[in-house]
Amino acid sequence: MDREYTIDMRGVDTRRELHERIMQVLPLPDWYGRNLDALYDMLTEPRFGEGCVIRFTGCEELKESMPRYLMAMKQMCSAAAETNPGLTVLFTD
Repeated sequence: MDREYTIDMRGVDTRRELHERIMQVLPLPDWYGRNLDALYDMLTEPRFGEGCVIRFTGCEELKESMPRYLMAMKQMCSAAAETNPGLTVLFTD
């Protein structure tokens, strides 16, 4: 079953806002840890496999406000997609 989620990152300035935005779109539990390790754990679960596409849009501002965290998030998403081959994660400006 194909599922596609688009997360618009425009206007996000902090890690807290970033994870709140992710929680608004992805079907994450209330106890989601709101950090990259917790996001990795969620993305490697079977529910995010088999045709799941997550698209982060509007990332241009994050390149300015949180460049290191954005890079870490991209690396984590790449690792999650390697672990969970049914998952595709895309980043666009």
